Amino acid sequence: MSPDTALVPQPTQDDFPEFLSIPVRIGHHARAYPAKRAVVCEDKTRTWADFDKRINKIARTLAGMGVGKGDKIAILATNSIEYVETFMGGLRAGACVVPLSTMAAADALEKMLDDCDAKVLFLSDQYRALVEPYEGRLSKLIAGGRIAYDFERAGWQDFEAWLSPASDAPFEVTLGPLDDFNIIYSSGTTGLPKGILHSHVMRDLLAVRFTAFDYGPDTISIASTPLYSNTTLVSALATIGVGGTLIVMPKSDVMKFLEIAQRERATHAMLVPVQYQRLLAHPDFDKYDLSSFKCKLSTSAPLRAQTKADALRRWPGRLIEIYGLTEGGGSCTLEANLFPDKLHTVGKPGLGSEIVVLDEQGKVLPQGEVGELAGRAQVMMKGYYKQTDKTKDLFWYDPDGRLFFKSGDMGKIDEDGFVVLLDRKKDMIISGGFNVYAADIEVMLLKHPEIVDVAVIGIPSEQWGESPMALCVRKAGSTVSEDRVKEWANGQLAKTQRLVAVEFRDSLPRSTIGKIMKRELREPYWAGRSARI
Repeated sequence: MSPDTALVPQPTQDDFPEFLSIPVRIGHHARAYPAKRAVVCEDKTRTWADFDKRINKIARTLAGMGVGKGDKIAILATNSIEYVETFMGGLRAGACVVPLSTMAAADALEKMLDDCDAKVLFLSDQYRALVEPYEGRLSKLIAGGRIAYDFERAGWQDFEAWLSPASDAPFEVTLGPLDDFNIIYSSGTTGLPKGILHSHVMRDLLAVRFTAFDYGPDTISIASTPLYSNTTLVSALATIGVGGTLIVMPKSDVMKFLEIAQRERATHAMLVPVQYQRLLAHPDFDKYDLSSFKCKLSTSAPLRAQTKADALRRWPGRLIEIYGLTEGGGSCTLEANLFPDKLHTVGKPGLGSEIVVLDEQGKVLPQGEVGELAGRAQVMMKGYYKQTDKTKDLFWYDPDGRLFFKSGDMGKIDEDGFVVLLDRKKDMIISGGFNVYAADIEVMLLKHPEIVDVAVIGIPSEQWGESPMALCVRKAGSTVSEDRVKEWANGQLAKTQRLVAVEFRDSLPRSTIGKIMKRELREPYWAGRSARI
């Protein structure tokens, strides 16, 4: 039982009479569709029968090492079929899987591996340099618990050699809905990132609820973002859960995505906003036949209204934006096709979710007023692993005593009940005592015909505390000056929003799932100051 199991109130087993764990669902699919493709990655394919057998071998091998219910296994690797098999095999053994971010620094990864209590680490060659500096200090790994996917090194077992002696006969550990499924570490940039602990029922609900987005046994879904990201896992687990075919790309690539989508007659993809922007901007986008798509999803950051409109015009199938936290709580969905006048929003609370807007004192604000979004849902994370105080920092209770999670996002609910997302609370600019939302300025700047990407940040101001500055990416071949953009913008902005500077960049730093790294952008301007950046 995890240290945080009792922290966030959980539903009981009786609340989910239809619960089936993902590993059990895989067994059902193997019997129902033995010859159908389950997972594809480049030149490798696993049918459902093969996939099920490989998972049995992994689970049996882990069990033989002493890995059992609630134990942790960690994966630091490139997307591959073996990654998916390891994840599912770990679950079938009863383990809680910890997919680690390949974007994290070596010292942060060392802290995560210690914090999560991983007994086994699966590693690919590409990320050895992130482990080797502290390899000798990984004392919680058990004997034989270092598994190499694609390299040879003393002390590490080759994955296939490690696996080969095991039987592929059925293997099952009884899994309850509230058992630990995975820990996903937040992308913290200082200190120890928070380990978000999910239960099996929270993940199983994806398979049940994503049928609303036309997921089913005939689904062919492309996963092109890293498997350590909740964004990727949401769609990948839904696809596996309903018995579809999951096509895993080792890394995101516009041309390869379009080629795979056309060749495979893809029906679904979960993409992040920057991928939509790059795909739609590619000169050959309209030459590809994407008519097989039933539904495209977007999450991880707000999808800009003009990008949604462009996708609706040029890409067949439904377009659905999902807003929510990896921690769970309230989520929203916007079916862009049905609400073309609401493309500036992230939709309405859905799938049993509730959203409220809170002021600084924790009071609920009326419609139309801006505050921090908080939400609740039928199932939420179990807690931040071993970080009780940080888990409690999320809590807000309504007058009936029901628990909501505070999101850290600023927004409002419009007159029709749609949620308008503005900024991360920590990214909000406070200038002369006024709250300035970077998103409002960014939306306006993107209307400039010469600007293709932008991030607005707060920089120090002796007079106002901080003031907004725009970092812009110009259209290729543009010669517009920084002063002209600043003048154009300030002619339309409110006095408190006016930019003190515009700087051009060749590109903006983004995480592997496309979020602009504003802390990184702010850092040079706040260096040497005691103020939080």
